[in-house]
Amino acid sequence: MSQHRSLKGASTITVKRNVLKRFERVELLKKRGVWKDDQRVIGLPKTKPEE
Repeated sequence: MSQHRSLKGASTITVKRNVLKRFERVELLKKRGVWKDDQRVIGLPKTKPEE
C-alpha cells in the first residue's frame, strides 16, 4: 500500500520556502550584520530568504 503524498516526511520537500522560522531569521540577520545582541526575538523585522 502506498503512502499519500501529503504524509511524506519533511526531508522530501524540495520547494523553496518563502517563510523562515524565527531561529532562521535571527541567523540571517546576524549574517547581514543587522542583529544586535540586546535585541528581542519577538517582533523581528521582515526578512526575505537568500536565494
